[in-house]
Amino acid sequence: MMGKMRVRRVFAMMALLAAAATVEAAETLRVTPILHDDRVVVSFELTDAYTDAIRQAIGSGLRTTFTYELELRTVGTAWLDRTIATVVVTTSDLYDNLTRRHTLSRTVDGRVEEVLVTDDESEVKTWLMRWSRVPLYQTSKLDPTRDYYVRVSARMRPLSGSLLGWAKPTVGQAKFTVIP
Repeated sequence: MMGKMRVRRVFAMMALLAAAATVEAAETLRVTPILHDDRVVVSFELTDAYTDAIRQAIGSGLRTTFTYELELRTVGTAWLDRTIATVVVTTSDLYDNLTRRHTLSRTVDGRVEEVLVTDDESEVKTWLMRWSRVPLYQTSKLDPTRDYYVRVSARMRPLSGSLLGWAKPTVGQAKFTVIP
């Protein structure tokens, strides 16, 4: 009798933790792959993610970072798709409460690509949520007889998507065909 009660409590706690860890994201990720000059380049935008909670996190002076993982994949046999290339890009905002200025930085695979200092919030929003023409792979190395897609997943720090601190990424993808 005591063993059954203990098992029920454990299952109830597991269900509670699973419910607390799952939070639906209202954000959407629009992904646009472009084939240009022997390169697959990707533009993407995270819409509806610049919320009051994001503004508060930025306003607190904590470094706020959006990390986007871009993957070029091809449809594989059975259920496994093959990843051909991966690029990780990040955008960070460090707000200085004294000067009321944002120091924005962008990195591609760990290399700092660009830094901007601004006091314009609309520029901050655009900088954090939108990337244009990120180089991903050479089109000459792709097989024109196969189907490809680009998958982008986005995570944000310091905010998380759950009570337990496990953030569910926002994911978007777009298919394309290589025409030689």
